[in-house]
Amino acid sequence: MPNRRIEPLKKVLSIDPNDEVAWFGLGKAYMEDASFEEAAKALQQCVTVKPTYSAAYYAWAQSLHKLGRIDECRTVCATGIDVSTKNGDAMVTKNLEMLEGSLPASGSFG
Repeated sequence: MPNRRIEPLKKVLSIDPNDEVAWFGLGKAYMEDASFEEAAKALQQCVTVKPTYSAAYYAWAQSLHKLGRIDECRTVCATGIDVSTKNGDAMVTKNLEMLEGSLPASGSFG
């Protein structure tokens, strides 16, 4: 059964495409549905709208990790760590560092 939060969030975004909270909510709703490609797109849009949205970087990186897009995930982790550190979001920084540390070495497959 599809996530009931998705359509109302899409409606909000059709009215205000710069609503970073709605983009974040949409991304999280897609993640709950295991629609990681859609989640990654929504979360990327969230940080495009509000580049200082720390939690969105973590969710975006998680989505990329699930998709096996490791190099992109590593880049988002690095940017997210920088942003969350500047924001003083210690928990987000810690989560991003843990995710980044769990990634396979650059250039390796598997």
